[in-house]
Amino acid sequence: MNKARYLIPDDYMADPAVHVFDGKLYIYPSHDRESGIPENDNGDHFDMNDYHVFSMDDIEGEVTDHGVALRVTDIPWAGRQLWDCDVTYKDGKYYMYFPLKDKNDIFRIGIAISSKPEGPFIPEKHPVPGSYSIDPAVFGENGKYYMYFGGIWGGQLQRYRNNKALESAFFPSAQEPSLCPKVVRLSDDMLGFAEEARDLLILGKEGRPLTQGDTERRFFEASWMHKYKGTYYFSYSTGDTHRLCYATGDNPYGPFTYQGVLLTPVVGWTTHHAIVEYKGKWYLFHHDCVPSGGKTWLRSLKVVEMEYNGDGTIKTIDGGGEQ
Repeated sequence: MNKARYLIPDDYMADPAVHVFDGKLYIYPSHDRESGIPENDNGDHFDMNDYHVFSMDDIEGEVTDHGVALRVTDIPWAGRQLWDCDVTYKDGKYYMYFPLKDKNDIFRIGIAISSKPEGPFIPEKHPVPGSYSIDPAVFGENGKYYMYFGGIWGGQLQRYRNNKALESAFFPSAQEPSLCPKVVRLSDDMLGFAEEARDLLILGKEGRPLTQGDTERRFFEASWMHKYKGTYYFSYSTGDTHRLCYATGDNPYGPFTYQGVLLTPVVGWTTHHAIVEYKGKWYLFHHDCVPSGGKTWLRSLKVVEMEYNGDGTIKTIDGGGEQ
């Protein structure tokens, strides 16, 4: 498929996590709605309150809506804003990791568990100890599972250093190394962190860390990890410059070297994505705001085929928005 396809025309879904379970594609998006909250840089207008799960037997085929898998009102420690999630499988159980503000308006990462990929998911009574910020993405191999997380501005990553909350949030100067996404190995029971979260360092090809002022390349949010021909690909959003970029490394912890733009800007403020192989081809799932007339808080899911060059770099995909 050379042209992007909208997947769920009757509802607004965004921030997809996508995996192959039992031979099917399962999509775990956030669920946009008209919250009535004024738009601001903290993302208060993104007041999602439930998750649906979708599945597909074929990339061109019908999309099945399995209904609501988890609601804010199901979660004992909930405050507001059920942002993007991810799901992984281990030993007969499906684990959903989700960001949610607690009753003090601080983002934590929660866990909900199901015996089926479509849910429903039953939440744990408390968030993951030591968790913070947003955008959990889980990558597993050889019996080990790694979580990648973090997002600046409304995602609150600027409120922390060395996994500790600051009295006052601040950003590095434009010339200093940028704030990094986080990576942490999950515990064997999948219910916590097995270690201290560490910075996932993104370097330029000259070997120096990207700087906070390098807004066309530095990390903002939307971590995703996949592996292709033995190489690890970390992809992410640059946020206010509206790109999806990617970097490569030789292990799950990095460091990673910046390679280029995966997706040029879409219609809408930013984008969030998943990359998955299915039936021998690779696909990029993401979203834009075309069906809603450009309303950034009402986004629609899309999928398009993704291709590699012979040297392992990814062919840039045109997002259709302003450059």
